[in-house]
Amino acid sequence: MWLIILAFAAAVATPIWYAKAEDDKYVLKLLCLILWGATIMVFVDHVMAFLMEGGEFLELTLDATVLGFVMLTAALVIWEIALLLKDPKGILYKKKNE
Repeated sequence: MWLIILAFAAAVATPIWYAKAEDDKYVLKLLCLILWGATIMVFVDHVMAFLMEGGEFLELTLDATVLGFVMLTAALVIWEIALLLKDPKGILYKKKNE
């Protein structure tokens, strides 16, 4: 389930970034990179586990769902930190001339 959650989040974030790609003041390209990287990592993990151990490819348990949302939250927190450091509206780091 965590693969599905991360892939869905990446698929939603990508067109939003692409629509705003000229300006990208909210660092959406970083969010897409984080989400797609995590999705590819989880996909490779699922493929290797399926090939080595067999069983089901996608876990549809409560634990897998919670893990998916925890990973999505971690990706969003990393993106928020990068957004705060960039400060596109100049709220945190006001210019001294103003």
